[in-house]
Amino acid sequence: MSRTPLVALVCWAVVTVVVAGCSSPPPADESKADIAKVLDVKSTFGPQFKVGTVAPTGIDPRLLAQQPLPPGAVFDPPECSKVALGTALPQGLKGNMAATTAEGDGNRFIAIALETSEVLPLPDPGDACKKVAFAGGGVRGLVEVVESPAIDGVTTLGTHRVVQTMVGGKPATGELYNYLADFSTFRVIVTANPLVEPNKPVVPVNTQRARDLLSAAVKDVRGG
Repeated sequence: MSRTPLVALVCWAVVTVVVAGCSSPPPADESKADIAKVLDVKSTFGPQFKVGTVAPTGIDPRLLAQQPLPPGAVFDPPECSKVALGTALPQGLKGNMAATTAEGDGNRFIAIALETSEVLPLPDPGDACKKVAFAGGGVRGLVEVVESPAIDGVTTLGTHRVVQTMVGGKPATGELYNYLADFSTFRVIVTANPLVEPNKPVVPVNTQRARDLLSAAVKDVRGG
């Protein structure tokens, strides 16, 4: 089983899954849930993908640290700044995580499963903050709600984040999709972004594959 340095890949990614909202499902029996089963989704990727796995290990607090933005950044709508910044893990939270990563067809996909010592809060900014623009310090971007899969007994969220900045005097754009599923004290996150490869055009993110990956990862983790 190979190991991939997870934090280096997704520290920026998972903090962006903070918008959208729906009613909480009734409690379910998750006694069979096992975050290690997120490694099983590696079988959904063909030979054109380079696949890596991270066996269950303690949660690195940096994984869900707030997304830093330049001082003085302006938000539109102004009251939605917390959406652009993301959320941090509650103080004292303990737990474990496991993950599968895959690169191929011009995209990178990461599926992460978390088991925590308490239910993680699920932000619901309401309709006013389903699309938030921000700008400042040479950085501008947008966070918006996107479609997420419907899964029985699970609350799902989806966002799309675009950040534009200057690198070496040239404009650069970063794009990331995030899909999240919460059930009991478990959270499954799928991130997807285009790969930047020399002498190759940037390939649009296969969002359907990312949504399907979330559904498959949740099913595996729940033991279903």
